[in-house]
Amino acid sequence: MSRALISLLIVAVLLTAAVSDRAQQAPEKPAAPAQSSPPPQTTPPVPQTPQRIIQVVNLVDVLFTVLNRRNKLVPDLQKEDFQVFDEKFPQDIRYFSKQTDLPLRIGMLVDTSNSIRDRIKFEQDASINFLFSVIRRGRDEAFVMTFDDEPQVVQAFTGDPGLLRDQIMQTRAGGGTAIYDAIYQACQNELSHPPRPPGDQPDIVRRVMILISDGDDNLSTHTRGEAIEMAQRTSVVIYTISTSTQWIQLSQTDPDKLANRKTHLTDGDKILQDLADETGGRAFFPYHVDDLDQSFQDIGDELRNQYSIAYMPTNYVLDGRYHKIRIEVPDHKGYQVRARRGYFARANRDGGAAQPSPSGPASP
Repeated sequence: MSRALISLLIVAVLLTAAVSDRAQQAPEKPAAPAQSSPPPQTTPPVPQTPQRIIQVVNLVDVLFTVLNRRNKLVPDLQKEDFQVFDEKFPQDIRYFSKQTDLPLRIGMLVDTSNSIRDRIKFEQDASINFLFSVIRRGRDEAFVMTFDDEPQVVQAFTGDPGLLRDQIMQTRAGGGTAIYDAIYQACQNELSHPPRPPGDQPDIVRRVMILISDGDDNLSTHTRGEAIEMAQRTSVVIYTISTSTQWIQLSQTDPDKLANRKTHLTDGDKILQDLADETGGRAFFPYHVDDLDQSFQDIGDELRNQYSIAYMPTNYVLDGRYHKIRIEVPDHKGYQVRARRGYFARANRDGGAAQPSPSGPASP
């Protein structure tokens, strides 16, 4: 074999080895991905509206005062001394407590209609005397509402009797009389959420209304029943002071003999009596402002010395019907209980049952 042929064979072998090495080093072409089905479409979760739970609340809470034969407070009774009747059915007392020295939240409602023009000075003096007799600075608060054609708050809640006095002295008479609208608005707007006590005191206050009027309503859009129901729903006790002098006999000319000499109650007086009785308050029919001095002291004492009873009626039905309440002290026949006379078994607007008192149950 010639030297040239041998050289050609060597070159051919080297070329073949080079091609083989390059083929081994070349990266493999990635295989085409297998045809896969598209991922399933997932529907985003629909936000769930929280299920509304409606709970029927049928706890009836009643605040009341007990007086003896001499109209003096009886502050030392116990749960076992009382019996409660709802529509003549006896009830088990679930909660009981003595509530003493609670802060007062007072609504002073002053009739400024034309019918009391001759008694506006009496109203002003009676209102101011009550506020200065009862309000304790730093603890009690009051607001002043006047009403003729419509109610108007002339002084918001304050603990300063001086501010209240200044607004009362500016009242002037004129216009019609919307008593029921004034009661309804005062309970719904002011007394339903009164200022809470300062500091760390318990968030419990006593709601009270002092209504000074002749009782003759002629302009209200609300009825007397609606006004009473709103007062009962907000646990407002109404004390009424009549400005009427029609029950004074003309022959009684001696001022010292005029006090408490009623010959009859006018129709307006009977309305004032009903408003007080239905809410657990009292009605007064004075002639002179001085006749009210002791009464104001008694009211203040009563409001700071009350009992609280709560029960769950065995005959409770949301039928909107008025349920009569009666509280008795069977072992003390001479004792009188001053409490609201009943409640309306109505559903609230939010679907729950109407709770007759917003103050919450007393202690077991």
